[in-house]
Amino acid sequence: MTSESDIIERRRKEPWWQRTLRETAIHDFAVFAFLLFLNSAVLGTPNSPERSACLVRTGGLLLAFLVSIVLVRGRILKRSWVAALIYRLGIYGVVQVSYFFLKHILPLVNTTTLDQKLYEFDLALFHFEPAMAWDRYVNPATTEWFSFFYFGYFLLMAVHVVPLLFFGRRKQIVGEFTFAMLILFSIGHTLYMVVPGYGPYRAMADAFQNQFPNGPWHQLVMNAVHQGGAQMDIFPSLHTGAPTLLALFSYRNRKEMPFRYTWPVVTFCTVNIIIATMFLRWHYLIDVVAGFSIAVSAVLLSRPIVRWEIARRRREGLGDLWPEFSNAPLSGSGSGSKDLAGGVAAA
Repeated sequence: MTSESDIIERRRKEPWWQRTLRETAIHDFAVFAFLLFLNSAVLGTPNSPERSACLVRTGGLLLAFLVSIVLVRGRILKRSWVAALIYRLGIYGVVQVSYFFLKHILPLVNTTTLDQKLYEFDLALFHFEPAMAWDRYVNPATTEWFSFFYFGYFLLMAVHVVPLLFFGRRKQIVGEFTFAMLILFSIGHTLYMVVPGYGPYRAMADAFQNQFPNGPWHQLVMNAVHQGGAQMDIFPSLHTGAPTLLALFSYRNRKEMPFRYTWPVVTFCTVNIIIATMFLRWHYLIDVVAGFSIAVSAVLLSRPIVRWEIARRRREGLGDLWPEFSNAPLSGSGSGSKDLAGGVAAA
């Protein structure tokens, strides 16, 4: 039987790369795969100044990820709060930041658009296109109502991501949320490059009878899309996927605070945001179906995978799935015998 001291000594002597691989979590590998695909997609385009600029951006994201993984999973950083901040910025942050680079990457990677095919697919499968069917209902009241919820997506995201990512203490809940979000956005950003399009608002502009009236909320939406949007980011609809994920996650944890009270509000907002994506002509119906399907799949997979990952880390005496903000030394292998007790007992 392997003694606890033997395991500690062996792990202290192992090379940094071996320690890093052993500590790396499933969602770390998922983000790594996404970043590799992103960089490979840009590398596969013809040489140009824009390609070089995009490589600097995507390469920077990959470098930030790798540095974070080595520093935290390789246990080079010793203070937990430092590791927690670096890890969150290098893992979750790079996926979110990648969206703002897609405005330059998408037209470089794929010069065609599939708007017509998506529209024809909707007609063949669903026999109607919501953006076209709802054109008759465009008026100042409906436009402002759905613009309010469409723009409210950003607030809905912020009030969930910030508290859970930076202040969450329940390891299973934080693990499930972050796993599902990382999977959703990694898949979503990848598919943007595979299925590019502008959406009905631009691709079918001449087909609509009614123009959206001016209003403060609609103007906020238009400014946000034109200034920060990736433009060709329609399939899947992450404006559908992310709120759906939040609603399902909140309902699943409705016995916990604060979800006991927030899940009905989140669900109501989600329904309106989903409708708004089509009413405001940003998405085809198939975009919405795809975003919804990915979100449901990510939520369903998150619980068993995170349970397995947390159990593996406890059994093998590894560090936390998401390092916690504290002044204590980083927990896990090599930091002390307490972290290995459970793993040795199982050996």
